Amino acid sequence: MSTSINIFSGTSSRYLAQKIADEYGQQLGNEVFAKFSDGEYQPSFEETIRGNEVFIIQSTFAPADNLMELLLMIDTARRASANQVVAVIPYFGFARQDRKDKPRVPIGAKLIANLLTAAGVNRVITMDLHADQIQGFFDVPVDHMYASSIFVPYVKNLNLPKLVMASPDTGGTRRAGVYAKFLDCEMVICYKQRKKANEVGRMVLIGDVEGKDVVLVDDIIDTAGTITGAAKMMYENGARSVRAICTHPLLSGKAYERINESKFDEIIVTDTIPLRQECEKIKVLSTAKLFADVIGRVTNHESISSFFGFNAIL
Repeated sequence: MSTSINIFSGTSSRYLAQKIADEYGQQLGNEVFAKFSDGEYQPSFEETIRGNEVFIIQSTFAPADNLMELLLMIDTARRASANQVVAVIPYFGFARQDRKDKPRVPIGAKLIANLLTAAGVNRVITMDLHADQIQGFFDVPVDHMYASSIFVPYVKNLNLPKLVMASPDTGGTRRAGVYAKFLDCEMVICYKQRKKANEVGRMVLIGDVEGKDVVLVDDIIDTAGTITGAAKMMYENGARSVRAICTHPLLSGKAYERINESKFDEIIVTDTIPLRQECEKIKVLSTAKLFADVIGRVTNHESISSFFGFNAIL
């Protein structure tokens, strides 16, 4: 007996959910969001989901309304007698709050995991968590996908003769190291010290980029201060070209202005978060086929790790 599935979307990720549904070969589910004058809203599924596998696609970038929408939709699916409810969260917000880095602060990522579990989610599918250990915050299965399966073929096709992978900070060293190992190239590291959140105080290059084609690797670009500062430093140290690959383009504050004024040849991002404005230096690669394939494999109880070979070594 084949499993019936439904694919729904929150309002912030409808652009991506539609592409995922198209790749999967199914219509996006019919839903309505009733809004009250005070700003409160209520989701409603306008088709039966009783006994079905329900996939709800929603990134939880700011504002928090996106997270609240997701929680309400999960609760709606549970109360409508869905067999399984799977939250597809291309960008998992609050992931930078994965630990107490000073006294009297929350562990926001754990709180979000608790809220999703309390709402009734049976499984979570996400991409490039800021910290891998967030998977352990959940008591339900988490399929942690990596955008490397999208970025690696793109970087290979660039045919850069003197490729060097770079991490814009020490926290991303492992990620950049795996890319360098897989692409058989060297790696350099930027060591940065922050004055405060979203503000870089000092940056030092560890490694040689003279005459090299540098590709910076990161999971998030927020204000773009770190990544553009790193690009400037690469050129100051003799790099021939500088690019960046980044999964989640938050691009808040002066990010677009900084990128437009930067010396980047190109910044390659995914569509886990929609761009707020056009930028000639930013190229967007779609994650739709990747998520559609994962949905199919989860539905058919097939292996995911065997399908994403490069991901397994990240």
